[in-house]
Amino acid sequence: MKNEINSQEDLNMTLVGEVLFLGLLGKAFYNEPDRKWLDELIAEQVFVEAPFGAEQPEIIRGLEILQAWTISHADGLSDENFAQLKMDYTRLFIGLDTLPTAPWESVYFSRERLVFQEQTVQVREWFARFGLQAERLNREPDDHIGLELIFVAHLAKMVLNSLELNDHDSAEKYLQAQRDFLFEHLLRWGPAWTRLVKEHAGTDFYRGLAHLTHGALLAAAQQLQVEFPKEVSA
Repeated sequence: MKNEINSQEDLNMTLVGEVLFLGLLGKAFYNEPDRKWLDELIAEQVFVEAPFGAEQPEIIRGLEILQAWTISHADGLSDENFAQLKMDYTRLFIGLDTLPTAPWESVYFSRERLVFQEQTVQVREWFARFGLQAERLNREPDDHIGLELIFVAHLAKMVLNSLELNDHDSAEKYLQAQRDFLFEHLLRWGPAWTRLVKEHAGTDFYRGLAHLTHGALLAAAQQLQVEFPKEVSA
Protein backbone atom coordinates (compact mmCIF):
# COMPACT_ATOMS: atom_id res chain seq x y z
CA MET A 1 0.00 0.00 0.00
CA LYS A 2 1.42 3.37 -0.97
CA ASN A 3 1.70 5.14 2.34
CA GLU A 4 4.32 6.22 4.81
CA ILE A 5 3.52 3.44 7.27
CA ASN A 6 6.15 0.71 7.37
CA SER A 7 4.28 -2.30 8.69
CA GLN A 8 0.86 -3.84 9.10
CA GLU A 9 1.04 -3.11 12.82
CA ASP A 10 1.84 0.55 12.20
CA LEU A 11 -1.03 0.80 9.75
CA ASN A 12 -3.47 -0.75 12.21
CA MET A 13 -2.38 1.64 14.95
CA THR A 14 -2.79 4.61 12.63
CA LEU A 15 -6.24 3.51 11.53
CA VAL A 16 -7.45 2.84 15.09
CA GLY A 17 -6.16 6.28 16.05
CA GLU A 18 -8.06 7.86 13.17
CA VAL A 19 -11.28 6.10 14.10
CA LEU A 20 -11.07 7.22 17.74
CA PHE A 21 -9.70 10.72 17.24
CA LEU A 22 -11.57 11.90 14.17
CA GLY A 23 -14.76 10.30 15.46
CA LEU A 24 -14.50 12.21 18.73
CA LEU A 25 -13.69 15.52 17.02
CA GLY A 26 -16.52 15.05 14.54
CA LYS A 27 -19.02 14.36 17.32
CA ALA A 28 -17.84 17.38 19.33
CA PHE A 29 -18.36 19.77 16.41
CA TYR A 30 -21.51 18.26 14.93
CA ASN A 31 -23.54 18.01 18.12
CA GLU A 32 -24.48 20.75 20.52
CA PRO A 33 -22.83 20.39 23.95
CA ASP A 34 -24.05 17.37 25.90
CA ARG A 35 -23.35 17.73 29.59
CA LYS A 36 -23.20 14.02 30.38
CA TRP A 37 -20.75 13.36 27.56
CA LEU A 38 -18.57 16.32 28.51
CA ASP A 39 -18.44 15.17 32.13
CA GLU A 40 -17.36 11.74 30.87
CA LEU A 41 -14.53 13.32 28.87
CA ILE A 42 -13.40 15.08 32.02
CA ALA A 43 -13.71 12.03 34.29
CA GLU A 44 -11.87 9.78 31.83
CA GLN A 45 -9.18 12.42 31.18
CA VAL A 46 -9.54 11.87 27.46
CA PHE A 47 -7.20 14.72 26.58
CA VAL A 48 -4.12 13.39 28.36
CA GLU A 49 -2.82 12.02 25.06
CA ALA A 50 -3.79 11.73 21.41
CA PRO A 51 -4.24 8.35 19.69
CA PHE A 52 -3.11 9.80 16.38
CA GLY A 53 -0.57 12.39 15.26
CA ALA A 54 0.84 12.88 18.76
CA GLU A 55 4.01 14.59 17.46
CA GLN A 56 2.12 17.31 15.58
CA PRO A 57 2.70 20.72 17.26
CA GLU A 58 -0.97 21.62 16.76
CA ILE A 59 -2.05 18.48 18.60
CA ILE A 60 0.46 19.09 21.39
CA ARG A 61 -0.92 22.62 21.81
CA GLY A 62 -4.51 21.40 21.72
CA LEU A 63 -3.82 18.80 24.40
CA GLU A 64 -2.18 21.44 26.61
CA ILE A 65 -5.28 23.64 26.38
CA LEU A 66 -7.71 20.78 26.94
CA GLN A 67 -5.73 19.22 29.78
CA ALA A 68 -5.87 22.56 31.58
CA TRP A 69 -9.61 22.75 30.81
CA THR A 70 -10.08 19.24 32.22
CA ILE A 71 -8.20 20.06 35.42
CA SER A 72 -10.18 23.25 35.93
CA HIS A 73 -13.43 21.24 35.74
CA ALA A 74 -12.24 18.15 37.58
CA ASP A 75 -15.46 17.98 39.61
CA GLY A 76 -17.64 18.26 36.52
CA LEU A 77 -19.11 21.22 34.67
CA SER A 78 -21.04 23.76 36.70
CA ASP A 79 -24.29 25.18 35.38
CA GLU A 80 -22.44 28.37 34.48
CA ASN A 81 -19.62 26.53 32.69
CA PHE A 82 -22.07 24.45 30.68
CA ALA A 83 -24.09 27.53 29.73
CA GLN A 84 -20.89 29.19 28.49
CA LEU A 85 -20.11 26.20 26.27
CA LYS A 86 -23.63 26.19 24.82
CA MET A 87 -23.42 29.92 24.14
CA ASP A 88 -20.02 29.54 22.48
CA TYR A 89 -21.22 26.67 20.30
CA THR A 90 -24.26 28.66 19.19
CA ARG A 91 -22.21 31.75 18.42
CA LEU A 92 -19.56 29.83 16.49
CA PHE A 93 -21.51 27.17 14.61
CA ILE A 94 -25.22 28.01 14.59
CA GLY A 95 -25.26 31.79 14.73
CA LEU A 96 -27.60 34.42 16.04
CA ASP A 97 -26.43 37.02 13.54
CA THR A 98 -23.09 36.85 11.70
CA LEU A 99 -21.53 33.40 11.84
CA PRO A 100 -17.75 33.79 12.20
CA THR A 101 -16.87 30.11 11.78
CA ALA A 102 -19.53 28.53 9.58
CA PRO A 103 -19.04 24.73 9.79
CA TRP A 104 -20.13 23.99 6.19
CA GLU A 105 -17.64 23.54 3.37
CA SER A 106 -19.67 25.21 0.64
CA VAL A 107 -19.66 28.55 2.50
CA TYR A 108 -15.92 28.87 1.87
CA PHE A 109 -16.28 28.37 -1.89
CA SER A 110 -19.20 30.73 -2.38
CA ARG A 111 -18.66 34.45 -2.81
CA GLU A 112 -22.03 35.01 -1.15
CA ARG A 113 -21.13 32.48 1.60
CA LEU A 114 -24.08 30.25 0.76
CA VAL A 115 -24.87 26.73 1.93
CA PHE A 116 -26.25 23.80 -0.11
CA GLN A 117 -23.89 24.49 -3.00
CA GLU A 118 -21.83 22.23 -5.28
CA GLN A 119 -19.63 20.99 -2.44
CA THR A 120 -22.70 19.87 -0.49
CA VAL A 121 -23.85 17.71 -3.38
CA GLN A 122 -20.38 16.25 -3.88
CA VAL A 123 -20.09 15.29 -0.19
CA ARG A 124 -23.58 13.77 -0.26
CA GLU A 125 -22.50 11.62 -3.22
CA TRP A 126 -19.39 10.54 -1.32
CA PHE A 127 -21.51 9.45 1.63
CA ALA A 128 -23.97 7.58 -0.59
CA ARG A 129 -21.12 5.76 -2.34
CA PHE A 130 -20.26 4.14 0.97
CA GLY A 131 -23.81 3.51 2.16
CA LEU A 132 -24.12 6.57 4.40
CA GLN A 133 -26.56 9.44 4.66
CA ALA A 134 -26.41 12.67 6.64
CA GLU A 135 -28.45 12.50 9.82
CA ARG A 136 -30.36 15.71 9.05
CA LEU A 137 -30.69 15.18 5.30
CA ASN A 138 -32.21 18.19 3.50
CA ARG A 139 -32.52 20.03 6.83
CA GLU A 140 -28.82 20.80 7.17
CA PRO A 141 -26.01 20.75 4.59
CA ASP A 142 -24.21 17.42 4.28
CA ASP A 143 -20.79 19.14 4.15
CA HIS A 144 -20.63 19.93 7.88
CA ILE A 145 -17.10 19.69 9.31
CA GLY A 146 -18.30 17.19 11.91
CA LEU A 147 -19.82 14.88 9.32
CA GLU A 148 -16.73 15.05 7.11
CA LEU A 149 -14.47 14.11 10.03
CA ILE A 150 -16.79 11.25 11.00
CA PHE A 151 -16.79 10.06 7.39
CA VAL A 152 -13.00 9.81 7.27
CA ALA A 153 -13.12 7.89 10.56
CA HIS A 154 -15.71 5.56 8.97
CA LEU A 155 -13.43 4.91 5.99
CA ALA A 156 -10.57 4.12 8.38
CA LYS A 157 -12.82 1.61 10.14
CA MET A 158 -13.68 0.03 6.79
CA VAL A 159 -9.96 -0.42 6.07
CA LEU A 160 -9.54 -2.15 9.43
CA ASN A 161 -12.52 -4.42 8.80
CA SER A 162 -11.13 -5.38 5.39
CA LEU A 163 -7.70 -6.15 6.81
CA GLU A 164 -9.25 -8.38 9.48
CA LEU A 165 -10.86 -10.36 6.64
CA ASN A 166 -7.53 -10.40 4.76
CA ASP A 167 -9.27 -8.56 1.92
CA HIS A 168 -6.41 -6.34 0.80
CA ASP A 169 -8.14 -5.16 -2.37
CA SER A 170 -11.02 -3.69 -0.36
CA ALA A 171 -8.59 -2.29 2.20
CA GLU A 172 -6.72 -0.44 -0.55
CA LYS A 173 -10.01 0.83 -2.00
CA TYR A 174 -11.06 2.35 1.33
CA LEU A 175 -7.57 3.70 1.98
CA GLN A 176 -7.56 5.41 -1.41
CA ALA A 177 -11.04 6.78 -0.69
CA GLN A 178 -9.61 8.37 2.44
CA ARG A 179 -6.83 9.98 0.45
CA ASP A 180 -9.18 11.23 -2.25
CA PHE A 181 -11.76 12.65 0.16
CA LEU A 182 -9.08 14.41 2.18
CA PHE A 183 -7.58 15.92 -0.98
CA GLU A 184 -10.87 16.89 -2.60
CA HIS A 185 -12.62 18.18 0.50
CA LEU A 186 -11.32 18.28 4.08
CA LEU A 187 -7.80 19.50 3.35
CA ARG A 188 -9.09 22.26 1.07
CA TRP A 189 -11.02 24.06 3.79
CA GLY A 190 -10.53 22.31 7.13
CA PRO A 191 -7.22 23.95 8.13
CA ALA A 192 -8.55 27.42 7.28
CA TRP A 193 -11.69 26.69 9.28
CA THR A 194 -9.70 25.57 12.33
CA ARG A 195 -7.73 28.82 12.25
CA LEU A 196 -10.98 30.77 12.39
CA VAL A 197 -12.21 28.73 15.35
CA LYS A 198 -8.93 29.32 17.19
CA GLU A 199 -9.35 33.05 16.61
CA HIS A 200 -13.02 33.35 17.52
CA ALA A 201 -13.64 30.69 20.17
CA GLY A 202 -14.68 32.09 23.52
CA THR A 203 -13.93 28.90 25.45
CA ASP A 204 -10.79 26.82 25.81
CA PHE A 205 -12.79 23.71 24.96
CA TYR A 206 -13.55 24.73 21.37
CA ARG A 207 -10.21 26.47 20.93
CA GLY A 208 -8.41 23.32 22.02
CA LEU A 209 -10.53 21.15 19.74
CA ALA A 210 -9.67 23.41 16.81
CA HIS A 211 -5.95 22.89 17.45
CA LEU A 212 -6.49 19.12 17.67
CA THR A 213 -8.45 19.09 14.41
CA HIS A 214 -5.83 21.11 12.58
CA GLY A 215 -3.14 18.73 13.80
CA ALA A 216 -5.20 15.66 12.94
CA LEU A 217 -5.65 16.86 9.35
CA LEU A 218 -1.93 17.53 9.01
CA ALA A 219 -1.14 14.10 10.48
CA ALA A 220 -3.59 12.34 8.16
CA ALA A 221 -2.06 14.04 5.12
CA GLN A 222 1.42 13.04 6.24
CA GLN A 223 0.62 9.46 7.25
CA LEU A 224 -1.37 8.70 4.10
CA GLN A 225 0.94 10.71 1.84
CA VAL A 226 -1.77 13.02 0.58
CA GLU A 227 -0.48 15.98 -1.36
CA PHE A 228 -1.77 19.15 0.23
CA PRO A 229 -4.21 20.89 -2.11
CA LYS A 230 -4.48 24.64 -2.47
CA GLU A 231 -6.40 25.91 0.54
CA VAL A 232 -9.42 28.12 0.26
CA SER A 233 -9.13 31.62 1.72
CA ALA A 234 -11.29 31.79 4.84
